[in-house]
Amino acid sequence: MLDRVHRFNQARPWSHNNHYHRWILRRLPTSIESALDVGCGSGDLVRLLATRARSVVGVDRDATIIGHAPRLPNVRYVTGDALAMPDARYQVITSVAALHHLPLDQALATFRRRLTPGGTLIVIGLYAPATITDRLLEALAIPTNMLISAAHGKSSPTVAMSAPVRAPATTMAEIREQAQRHLPGARIRRHLFWRYSLVFRA
Repeated sequence: MLDRVHRFNQARPWSHNNHYHRWILRRLPTSIESALDVGCGSGDLVRLLATRARSVVGVDRDATIIGHAPRLPNVRYVTGDALAMPDARYQVITSVAALHHLPLDQALATFRRRLTPGGTLIVIGLYAPATITDRLLEALAIPTNMLISAAHGKSSPTVAMSAPVRAPATTMAEIREQAQRHLPGARIRRHLFWRYSLVFRA
């Protein structure tokens, strides 16, 4: 069934990840000193962050897709491993559909270390379904996804990644366990379209 949904989306492309960008912005300050977007891709979220932040860094391993990202005076792009970057502190760190490509334990510890006091981390991530609740949300997401694709997909093309895409292997229970270890007090919840959110304020 998921293969059929994927083929349907390819014919009517729209971004499951961009769907959550406005949700992210509603949880961020209106004025931001510095922001880091991990797994920035073609820079859609970077462009939105740049309207609020004095400076934004977008990092992604895929040099090809970064080539499609908007060039703005307060934005800098880095091609490479987000966890291997020189340490710097950011008021806001975001990551959309990228965390499952990184070692979770190391990534959460690194994000926490790079947040300024009072800073905000927001992750929209993918998880491996493992419970009845996961399967119910998965079943609900399929018709909802197809309705949105049919209504809006043709007007919402996306830039395809050239780097390999990895399926999520970490369950929600494992994500919650690691978040409790590194980000005590983080709020985690499941969402439609095979996503979860993690919000942490330092």
